[in-house]
Amino acid sequence: MADQDTCATCATSSSESALDAQATASDTAECCALEAVVSVDERGQLVLPKDLRVRAGIGPGDRLAVVSYRDDAGSICCITLVKAGAVAGAVRSVIGPALGID
Repeated sequence: MADQDTCATCATSSSESALDAQATASDTAECCALEAVVSVDERGQLVLPKDLRVRAGIGPGDRLAVVSYRDDAGSICCITLVKAGAVAGAVRSVIGPALGID
C-alpha cells in the first residue's frame, strides 16, 4: 500500500472500511480474506486460531514479521503478519543481485 495506498493484488484502498475492503477483495480476487477477529490481552498478546495456524503452516517457534501500513494521516491502519522466511527471501531477491550475491 505504498505510494498509492492500495493493495496491489486486490486493488483495495486502505481508506475503505474493513467491510468494504473485504467485499472488494472478494469481488476482484481471492488474495485477501478476513480470517478471524482476535482480542489482545492485557500483556499485549493475541492468539491466532488453530485452524488458521494449521492452514498457514505456522508452528511453535516460527517467526513472523509484523508489517504495518499507514494511512494519509500517518496513523497505522493495517497490520499484516508475514512468515519471516518469506520476508528474508524477498529481501535477498532484491538486494542480492545489487550486491552480487546469488
